Amino acid sequence: MATLNFNAASIEPVAGRELIPAGRHVAMITNSTMKPTRQGNGQFLELEYTLLEGEHHNRKVWSRHNLHHANAQTVEIARRELATICRAVGIMQPGDSIELHQKPLTIIIGVRTRTDNGENANEVTGWAKRELTTGAPQQAGATGGPATPPWLKR
Repeated sequence: MATLNFNAASIEPVAGRELIPAGRHVAMITNSTMKPTRQGNGQFLELEYTLLEGEHHNRKVWSRHNLHHANAQTVEIARRELATICRAVGIMQPGDSIELHQKPLTIIIGVRTRTDNGENANEVTGWAKRELTTGAPQQAGATGGPATPPWLKR
């Protein structure tokens, strides 16, 4: 219990957050924790991602990976997901999950319907190396292919 001495009538409430649109987003892992499963038959690695760009900058999403579980297929899926994440951040043999933190990567966010309340929620459905963009998009040349940069023209 905590003493608050708070008057909510004098403060404007926050509006609910909208879902992050499905698609590719640049993010980084900012926290990681091993937690027990609800049934108590294993543990999962929970990764927290913070979005780095765009309209939803600083928003957070999470993924869970059942690395210790009675079901071997569940563990195999989690290990493959973790291998994908390791490749995306360039750390192939992490000794601790903190080694995956603060390294930009591209995450694919989807939208799913929650089974507990029927509401839509975001979920991380994929991982890839960060897609670097430099400057303005390349314009197509006369043939529809990429335009030749000025320093390569003769």
